[in-house]
Amino acid sequence: MLTVEHLTKIYDNGVRALQDVSFEVPDGQFLVIIGLSGSGKSTLLRCINRLVEPTEGRIVWDGKDITDATDEELRLIRRRIGMIFQHFNLVNRAPVLTNVLAGRLGYVNPLWSLVNYFPPSDKRKALEKLERVGIQDKAYVRADQLSGGQQQRVGIARALMQEPELMLADEPVASLDPATSHSVMKYLEQLNQEDGITILCSLHFLSLARAYADRIIALKDGRIEFDGLPDEIDDRRFKDIYGEDAVRVEIS
Repeated sequence: MLTVEHLTKIYDNGVRALQDVSFEVPDGQFLVIIGLSGSGKSTLLRCINRLVEPTEGRIVWDGKDITDATDEELRLIRRRIGMIFQHFNLVNRAPVLTNVLAGRLGYVNPLWSLVNYFPPSDKRKALEKLERVGIQDKAYVRADQLSGGQQQRVGIARALMQEPELMLADEPVASLDPATSHSVMKYLEQLNQEDGITILCSLHFLSLARAYADRIIALKDGRIEFDGLPDEIDDRRFKDIYGEDAVRVEIS
């Protein structure tokens, strides 16, 4: 269980990105967070693994208070939380296999990581993860030679190297075309349904959220505007979330 209690984030420039946000996520749920740009989606996900430090509030996962964790405790917690980024966050000049192996940095001797040494078992595991996302044949290709969809699959494989129990996906399909977006979302759905990984995924498009989410939370101006089932978002709620002038855009 992930519990977020009265979470607030105010940046140094005075921007209040989150305001008193509270919710719970049961293990194994696929939760999608929607909202306009600037609504607080990315800040919320990054507070959960403390890439962004909350200003107030508490985040508890699996009985551990993440917001109160020491550096060593946080390192151990982060090993179990995968992260997928909108812009992939790959080392472009490095081979795909090297990028995937970066997911094991929290497990190997820090001195080994400085010289890019990983045990053979980790290399075998990296190839298995690449096979799972359908690009094992790209293992020794430079990351910047891949398409956007392929790069995001590298990002998924890298996150899987952590053997995560919780996956945070921050706008994972924002840079992709509709067909590729569905391809990436189906991999996340597979991880949720077959591996039991809890997924928290931020998205812009309601149509994608409806296709994959068990539950949707909508943020507006840093506050929760809606929390419920995908089919409960009717035209009125859609306008509440996105504004009176918003038009539904379907990704099919």
